[in-house]
Amino acid sequence: MESCDQSHPVCGDRWANQHFHLSDAYLNVDHVSPVLLPSADTVGFAVPRRSGGYVAGVGRNIVAVDWQTHKVTSLVEVDEDKPNNRLNDGKADPSGRLLTGTMLKDYPSGERKQGALFSVAPDLTVTKHLSQVDISNGMDWSEDQKTFFYIDSLALTVDAFDHDPSTGHIGNRRVVCHIQEGEGIPDGMTLDAEGRLWVACYDGGRVINIDPATGVRLKTISLPVTKTTSCCFGGPDYSELYVTSASLGLNQSESKQQPLAGSTFRVTGLGVKGRPSYAFSG
Repeated sequence: MESCDQSHPVCGDRWANQHFHLSDAYLNVDHVSPVLLPSADTVGFAVPRRSGGYVAGVGRNIVAVDWQTHKVTSLVEVDEDKPNNRLNDGKADPSGRLLTGTMLKDYPSGERKQGALFSVAPDLTVTKHLSQVDISNGMDWSEDQKTFFYIDSLALTVDAFDHDPSTGHIGNRRVVCHIQEGEGIPDGMTLDAEGRLWVACYDGGRVINIDPATGVRLKTISLPVTKTTSCCFGGPDYSELYVTSASLGLNQSESKQQPLAGSTFRVTGLGVKGRPSYAFSG
């Protein structure tokens, strides 16, 4: 394991075009060759577009980002009636739709279950799939696209839905795994090529590898930081696991004990490979 980069609370990470992309929530910046977004709002995610560039979740807006010109164009807004919400995690599905969810900005002091889960079609039509969400987080799809995996962090579970790849409809929600006491809060998530889940646990300092068929934990990766936020596979053959972390929220003593807090870690030698990420078709 090695530390690759140091930043703040990283909310989204992707391996695309042989580069690792991450979004830094409170610096309002996407890191590759950084693009500073012209907003005081937080950045929840950055996802590649098939037409070039990226889409990012900024506040409650989904924007297009041209990395060459640094031009940012607003595409759609969600949760228009909830100005205290913001977008959090987001990913493109295998058909090119964008899935993204919201959460309350001032969590944990605000009212519970104010968020939602949305999809954005290539024609920018927005569909709300779930309401009464606390913190919309990790999401991914099975290889056959018939199952959608999802995390609402404060539920302390990883859930699965039946997924219709032709329409994007999800249903038949069920719990795949309950996060145990001491493991932290489930945050970002990815699947490997064998269909196993890898879940970053915030305030748990770990990534847990789960068999979604049984809920059994197959492996735990411990990190030298507590606030692990997300993970994805990358590298030339997708055999490296990249794990992001946050430093925001640590007190002075905790910061001294965790000098690598806010870093991105590369984990090798796991014996499994991931899959390429998908791009948004809009």
